[in-house]
Amino acid sequence: MKAHVYVTLKRTVLDAQGQTVADALRRMQYQGIADVRQGKYFLLTLDDGIEAGAAKAEVDRIAREVLTNPVIEDFTFRLED
Repeated sequence: MKAHVYVTLKRTVLDAQGQTVADALRRMQYQGIADVRQGKYFLLTLDDGIEAGAAKAEVDRIAREVLTNPVIEDFTFRLED
């Protein structure tokens, strides 16, 4: 099983890199870009045989305690067989 974890800055935190990318896209005349937020992506490969409920709880714990700074970042994740 694999866990795909996405970490982004909270909406209340200025994302200077995302803003720079958005500005560049507009200057390059790409249409329809309202906002860009940058972030981090982690791919965790879990042990074979771990139950879905246990995997979800463990990935949630890892993301909260290790992969993010909860003051300025949010995360989401999805599990894949």
